[in-house]
Amino acid sequence: MVSVLLIWIYMIITCYVTGYTVLKILALKRGYRIRRESSYLYAGIVTVTVYAQFFSIFYKVGLLANLILLIICGICVCVFFRDFSDKLHTMRLTITPVKAGVVLLLFLLFAYGTSTGIIHYDTGLYHAQSIRWIEEIGAVKGLGNLHSRLAYNSAAFCLSALYSFSFLSGQSFHCCAGFLAFLLALTCGEAFSKNREKKLKLSDFARVLGIYYLLIIFDEMISPASDYFMVLCVFYIVIRWLDLLEEGEKSYVPYGLLCIMGVCVVTFKLSGALILLLTLKPAVQMIREKRGKEILLYMGAGVLTLLPFLIRNVILSGWLLYPFTFVDLFDVPFKIPKGMADYDSKEIQVFGRGYSDVTRYEEPITVWFQDWAAALDPVNLVFLILAFLGFLLFTGFAVYGIKKRKREMAEYLLVMGTMGVCFLFWLTSAPLIRYGCVYLWLFPGLTWGFLYLKVTPYLDRHKIGLILLLLIGIYKAGNFAVETARSGTAEYLVLQKDYENFETVPYELHGYTFYYPKEGDRTGYADFPASPVKAEDIFLGDTIKDGFKDVIHSDS
Repeated sequence: MVSVLLIWIYMIITCYVTGYTVLKILALKRGYRIRRESSYLYAGIVTVTVYAQFFSIFYKVGLLANLILLIICGICVCVFFRDFSDKLHTMRLTITPVKAGVVLLLFLLFAYGTSTGIIHYDTGLYHAQSIRWIEEIGAVKGLGNLHSRLAYNSAAFCLSALYSFSFLSGQSFHCCAGFLAFLLALTCGEAFSKNREKKLKLSDFARVLGIYYLLIIFDEMISPASDYFMVLCVFYIVIRWLDLLEEGEKSYVPYGLLCIMGVCVVTFKLSGALILLLTLKPAVQMIREKRGKEILLYMGAGVLTLLPFLIRNVILSGWLLYPFTFVDLFDVPFKIPKGMADYDSKEIQVFGRGYSDVTRYEEPITVWFQDWAAALDPVNLVFLILAFLGFLLFTGFAVYGIKKRKREMAEYLLVMGTMGVCFLFWLTSAPLIRYGCVYLWLFPGLTWGFLYLKVTPYLDRHKIGLILLLLIGIYKAGNFAVETARSGTAEYLVLQKDYENFETVPYELHGYTFYYPKEGDRTGYADFPASPVKAEDIFLGDTIKDGFKDVIHSDS
């Protein structure tokens, strides 16, 4: 736990400094005042994620990457020394003892949760190995030919490698998902601020669902699974977007910044790509205001955020968006064969439907949906029903808004519509709950919440809504407290629980020792490099750094 706390303090410093510098360019110099300090942290998370990805393209992400990051932060502090001094002074005067106590409590609670818990199955399968490749070498040509899942490129792995500090102790720490969970907890906790207007808002429905998600993953966020990164960031974007609408924010700047973060979500996991439909709002606004320079600036920032992710995709697999082959631009010797990539894509989608037989991929939704829905737990089944009914509500809102010329509804409809499209995309592609629970919950949560706020009087809304949310909160918090106390341990109060490792069999390739599992398909972190099965001689050159080619061309 102490190790997690120290790494988080380091993350807060580096992310805040880099985030402030970036927002100085994108927002502050354009006359927009950042209202929430957490905005700097999130901007920094996006910045260091892009930095770690670019760094991995050229070199391993370890000691040197952190030293350069510290130098960059030092320069930024020197350049904006007065700004940082003023902010520290302001925070010292404005943060009350109660608020500081709550933040510290959440800090310690989530650090404890990140120190111990359940290691995700896929972490032993490929997450840990992916991160170690980034720590030891960086991006390697055709790495997916060694194990196709090593081509499942996610910016989450680069961010995890940057803050793993494996070069210090030999243990690779995995604290970033927990850090994002802590930040989301702070964002959701804003609903209880005494300075906040005392009435139920649409953003509160998103906050309640965010808290619900945090309670679910509390004992799982120790794993660096890309799903957690994507879902946690989508929750933040939606909550903050609704906050801006409810505050009557008219500037395009904060919406544009959230859209850049949306691009970062795509680099965490491709299933989050349709969150970018939200860009319609700031794009239309900038076009109307003829903000040509700003359009280029924000488009450039978005491209820069996406670029290293695309480059790493090509390096790891030869495909721009592996395992999807509809974009085929490169003919390189380390390219994963199209047939293998297509099989991988089908396997992901079939697995999401609850099957392991890839031959069932061609089955229409009318065939597999019944089995998939029957396997849902009661809570998610209720959300599914509410989501389908939510489309009727959404259509009714749209018709009413157009008929009555309610322009103010359009911006809320954009958020609800985006969640609805994301929900449908998830449902018809790979509907595994952990891939898209944020859409399954947010779409009905926002549509039905919007209806509730519109049809109930203020007093009833205030009393009934808050009582209902309070009862739900007490129930979930009680279960959470019991489960946490039952599984609590003091074993990891100093060092975080390490990755799981499994018994492996060593073998030699080109003078290197490789490993494959004695049983099953997981290898963990320690035995490196490893893959689920014994690999053939697929070296592109004489060293690991030269990369790997596919089995078909291994003799050429």
